[in-house]
Amino acid sequence: MSAGGLLDPDGAMEQVAEWRGRIERMAAETQAMSDRLQELRMSAADPNGLCEVTVDASGALVDLRLGQRIQRVAPDVVARTIMSTMREAKARLAERSREVIEETMPGSPTGRAIAERVRERLNEPGPAPDHTSDQGPDQPRDRW
Repeated sequence: MSAGGLLDPDGAMEQVAEWRGRIERMAAETQAMSDRLQELRMSAADPNGLCEVTVDASGALVDLRLGQRIQRVAPDVVARTIMSTMREAKARLAERSREVIEETMPGSPTGRAIAERVRERLNEPGPAPDHTSDQGPDQPRDRW
């Protein structure tokens, strides 16, 4: 067989070395991306000064700060504001995660797929309120 043919040992070794190099680069990029993503935390504050929340890389609440104004606002308004502010923090986290992925895996289809999955996970709606009480729909509910 001629040089450069399919069974050329030197050509095969060169191709294996190239593949190995690409795999090692991808593994290093993936590890760097993972390390940076795990360190992320994102905060958001509502514009009315009721609360500030911080979420970790998984979108879990890790800090909640309540402003003095909550004493003058109905509890259900405070609760909705906290949940809304958490959604904002998670949306910011999803965007920052996308940026980190693009920085560590530029132009990678795998990176784009990972960023999309992170965005979907962080933007999932929260659990539905529990309405399994024995009270009818027109009955007042105990709030606490």
